Amino acid sequence: MTETVVSIEQTKFCVNGRPTHQGRSWNGLSIEGLLFNSRMVQALSDDENPSTRGVWMYPDGEEFSAARNVREFLAALKDYRAHGLDAVGINMQAGSPQGYSGVQPWVLTGFNADGSLKQPWLDRLEQIIAACDKLGMVVILGLFYWKQTRIFDSEEAVRNAVVNMVDWLAAHEARNVLLEIGNEVDLPFAQPNIEAARGDELIKLAQERSSGKFNTPSGRLLVSTSLAHPKPVNEKIMGSADFLLLHGNGTHHPDSVRLMVRANRAQPYYRPMPVMINEDDHFDFDKADNNFVAAIGEDVSWGYFDYRMNRERYEDGFQSLPVDWTINSARKKGFFGLLKEITGA
Repeated sequence: MTETVVSIEQTKFCVNGRPTHQGRSWNGLSIEGLLFNSRMVQALSDDENPSTRGVWMYPDGEEFSAARNVREFLAALKDYRAHGLDAVGINMQAGSPQGYSGVQPWVLTGFNADGSLKQPWLDRLEQIIAACDKLGMVVILGLFYWKQTRIFDSEEAVRNAVVNMVDWLAAHEARNVLLEIGNEVDLPFAQPNIEAARGDELIKLAQERSSGKFNTPSGRLLVSTSLAHPKPVNEKIMGSADFLLLHGNGTHHPDSVRLMVRANRAQPYYRPMPVMINEDDHFDFDKADNNFVAAIGEDVSWGYFDYRMNRERYEDGFQSLPVDWTINSARKKGFFGLLKEITGA
């Protein structure tokens, strides 16, 4: 059982019964109840496609190793926490190791075709949950990534994957985990029961399956699913989710973030709940206004998404394999520096 317990009170995230950053303000903006996070989806990764695996070789000449990858991630966690990071976002099907990729031939998935779980992925997940627990951190665990859902045999296999994952989390009493069913479910998934039009089905399945199995205020997992486009979330998802998960990648200005959040809260089916952006590839951390600052002004948690762009070096980007998990690029330093200032860490 984890000592760290994540819960929700109205619009605030709480850890161990108290709102995060209780009483803290920055530049006149309250950050109480916000959960600052970073997208670290490759922490569990291991490419099973022998044709692409060699692409992820380390600069020192060592072949990609899932053991090395998770070991170096775990070693960096304490530094993230020291800068004020509350949560890390990981995924059982990772994400594109090239940032944005139309063609994704690699095989990055912790699920088998029938929805059963792969033990090596679970072993790494257990290490991450335990390490975050020791630091008082939350894990935002995603299950499905659109390009990798091709591995599933059927919609039933997808449901099996949700049930198996929920049961595993319950058996490990992982009370510091928030569950994200799918990453950007308004994209086309191989199995339609993950997509936005039916997004409430798997949210409800995870909630019902976990009910009564967790010694937490809700007695179950807190569940949501994320969307890519900056348009209002549909009524099915908003009506079933415990918290709202938005992405800022499709915004073009900090004001776009403000409008996206306000548009969701203006929907007639909106109810008070925490709002979190858990993926945003806009930076400008040295400027007075940026997406991070805009989110805080709207009482919204914000998540840093950093990938290695064209002609960038090994140290650039947390999503691109192989990952340098240390805070040593200008962009990483910019984010963590502002985070530390905001949180007073």
